[in-house]
Amino acid sequence: MSTLEQIEAAILTLPSNDFQQLRKWFADLDYQLWDEQLEQDIVDGKLEALAEEAISDFKAGYWVLDWNSRRI
Repeated sequence: MSTLEQIEAAILTLPSNDFQQLRKWFADLDYQLWDEQLEQDIVDGKLEALAEEAISDFKAGYWVLDWNSRRI
């Protein structure tokens, strides 16, 4: 049995309260890692093109209303 399989099996045996605590811990960790990656992407300049496009669209009066990209 792999380590991952052992972890999965152990999670399935957790009491409800412990499982809830694990879920919260895992969600918090996931958000923290995502934030760190986003901050690193900003430092690396990976979001510059998107930021420039958004600023350009905003200055041109384009505002996205929904995910279908309808504009006013």
